[in-house]
Parts: sequence; structure tokens; C-alpha cells
Amino acid sequence: MANPQDGQKKPIAAVVYNPIKVDAEKLKASVTSAAEDAGWGQTAWFETTEDDPGQGIVASAVRRGASVVLAAGGDGTVRAVAEGLRDTGIPLCIVASGTGNLLARNLELPLTDLDTAIAAAFTGEDRVIDLGISEITRADGSTEEHAFLVMAGLGLDAKMIKNTSTKLKKAVGWLAYIDGIARSLPELKPVRVQYSLDGGPQRALSVHTIIIGNCGVLPGGFLLMPDAEPDDGMLDVAALRPQGPFGWAKVWQKVAWENGVLRKSALGRKLIDLSKDARDVTYLRTRDITMTVATPQEFQLDGDEFGEAKTVRTWVDAGALTVKVPAGS
Repeated sequence: MANPQDGQKKPIAAVVYNPIKVDAEKLKASVTSAAEDAGWGQTAWFETTEDDPGQGIVASAVRRGASVVLAAGGDGTVRAVAEGLRDTGIPLCIVASGTGNLLARNLELPLTDLDTAIAAAFTGEDRVIDLGISEITRADGSTEEHAFLVMAGLGLDAKMIKNTSTKLKKAVGWLAYIDGIARSLPELKPVRVQYSLDGGPQRALSVHTIIIGNCGVLPGGFLLMPDAEPDDGMLDVAALRPQGPFGWAKVWQKVAWENGVLRKSALGRKLIDLSKDARDVTYLRTRDITMTVATPQEFQLDGDEFGEAKTVRTWVDAGALTVKVPAGS
């Protein structure tokens, strides 16, 4: 095969992979073959560690001149690599390997076809999407800033993640979160949240959980935020506040039935328009939201727990990340 890079420096790819989540030999064989077919140079390889899940590694890959960075691992690895690539213009290629694969599902990227997922790094097209950025303030006043790709959450969903068994996740995948919810319910109490949208006036809301989304699909394919798009320059907010003995049933009806079934047809959408909005689920849209709670609450980003937060400011960094998608998709 003719080498399109003859007479000039060949581009190189970098692979950031979680050795616990991937078959390294199979991954290396597929990447090496795809790079050679595309006429690229020798790929740079980086393993994630507990101390560096991806951000520092990506900085090294950028310094080496990587033209694309492949992230092979779970949602935590993909999130960390994306955070490192924020506003660099260097594209991310996702090689789905974890339990949730949330961004891959939302972008309809290959989940089980390793070679197709990897080929996108070398022959795919660029898709520019937004990143969510959260500044977390702890009870002691210290702050941290992190990016997320899909969703951030305060309250029940963060407790659920904290209480989900890692062993069970390996055994049954996303269904393990049901066990996490069951473990979280005894601790569950409404949380009074003071919030402000786009720097506007303070408002109060009593919720069991509040989720901020850059994308709308949850594990298992449940559509929580039907209007969320990863490239619209906006964040969607879902506040779950079940009321009365059938409150959670109404939340489930909204997510599983209305969002997941009725919205797929014109007749279904008409039925939604004619029905009364459930007070148990409140939707908001914003570019910037600040939330403060009286008692620090568990906080999560893309399915990873980030400890307890007193105040969280979250905003959209529009067009901050380029993702490789298969050609023609």
C-alpha cells in the first residue's frame, strides 16, 4: 500500500489504556495494524495508574506530538483523557471497554467492534462536542475543578454510585446500579438546594437528586434528558423530587415511558404535550448553574464518585472537545 506520508513526518497516535479493563495484547495488535494501514508512525502507549488516571499522561502525549489520543477503558478513563484534551483541538477516539460506556452510547459509537472503534482514530471524521466543567467546593473551603462528558449529579445518584459494588458491576454490568439504589434508599432524605442559573437570582428547590447533563442517555439506554445534545452549548438539568407514596413510580413513568417510548413517535409526542407535567421531575436548561446545600452531599461525575460537596458551580465549555467518529456515521 502506498504511504501517503512519504517525504514528510508521519503523524502518530497515542493510546491511554486502563490495564485492568482491556485486553492489552488484542488492543495493541488492532491499533498497530490500523496505524500501519493508514501510513502513520509508531504509536505511543501509556498505562493509567491510580495516581494518574489520564490527565498527566495526556499532557505527555501532547508534548510528543500526538495527532489523536485513543482512550481504552471505562468512563473514568475516557473522562480523564477528555479533561486532558480540553481545548487542545487534538481529537479523542473512544475504545469502549467499561460497564457504562456513557459517551460512546450517547454518540452511538461502536461498543463491541474493537477494530471499527480503533479505525475511527485513523480514518474517521471529527465531531466537535461540549464539555461540562464543575468547580467543587468542599466543607473546608477547598476547591477542585474537573470536566465531565455526560452527567454530573448531587444526591441520590451520587450515593447510588458510592454504594454500588464493584464486583457486582463486573458480573452484571449496569444492572448493579439497581442494587446501589436499594442500598442508598435508607439514607435518602430530600435536600434543600439553593441554586442560580446563568448568574441570575437565587432560587430554592427541595430534591432527592439533581443531575446536570451534557448528554441525555443513562446506563441501560434510559433517556433522562430528552432535549440534551452534546454540541448545543447548553446544559440540561433534571431535578428528581418524588412526592407522595407513588412519587418514584411517576419518576419512572417519566423516564422509561414518556422519554423512552412515547417520544419516539409523533402520536406519542402529542400525548406528552396533552398530559400534565409531573411535578416529580423538573427540567431546566442553562449554560451555568451554581448549587449550594446546607449539609455537604455526595457528588459524582460520569459515574465516578468525587466525595462530598458544599457548593458546586457547573458550566458548559462549548466546543471544547473533538471526538473521532467512524467515517460516514
